[in-house]
Amino acid sequence: MNLGYPGRQKQLEKLVEKLGLPKNASIKWELLHLALTHASASATANYEQLEFIGDAVVRLAASQLLFEIYPDCSVGEFAAIRSILVSDRILCKIADSYGFDRYLIVASSAASDKTGAETRMADALEAVLAALYLSAGTLELIRPWLDPHFRQLAAEIRRDPARQNYKAALQELTQGKHKVLPKYHVLETGTTQGGEDRFTAEVRVHGNLLARGTGRSIKAAEQAAAREAFIKLNDA
Repeated sequence: MNLGYPGRQKQLEKLVEKLGLPKNASIKWELLHLALTHASASATANYEQLEFIGDAVVRLAASQLLFEIYPDCSVGEFAAIRSILVSDRILCKIADSYGFDRYLIVASSAASDKTGAETRMADALEAVLAALYLSAGTLELIRPWLDPHFRQLAAEIRRDPARQNYKAALQELTQGKHKVLPKYHVLETGTTQGGEDRFTAEVRVHGNLLARGTGRSIKAAEQAAAREAFIKLNDA
């Protein structure tokens, strides 16, 4: 078994211990090592393929949990909550909580790129999920430590639906309900530079106006419109 350098096995065992997995867990260590190797460190042996699989695994884990704890939710609401749970920002936070940066092999040039840190950590977490899934053939090495994170976040989102990204949640909701993406149209309507109502955004589905929102930036106006539309559709 070649894990790159002496001591790598013990390093990976430490991470597994942090995840709370049993010491006798049947883990394919070569895959876990690969899952924590960035493309900047190796052009051929890195986490990219595992990350592709992990993208599906994390969605499956989130979907199973939501189905179990919120059996009365609509498909649209499932999709809206899941879109936030599996976002790069949330996955990065989970990876950071376990100190993934200590175990990720990455070239110094890439490590110094702070703008890509969030995506790098999220991708590494997805790759680790893939390695654990492929080791067990099930979610048994994943859900015991991932569920608590998702359970808490899902409860927070249910109290304030899509509070972290209304545009992403609305997209998931309209895809689930109407099989189409929402479309935005923004106008600069305010007269005050930097004013809260400088921009007005309209969001439509199938050409029908769902909601309007205002904000000091185009992004803020679109988020405001998406929030109103999300609440309107979710209550329908």
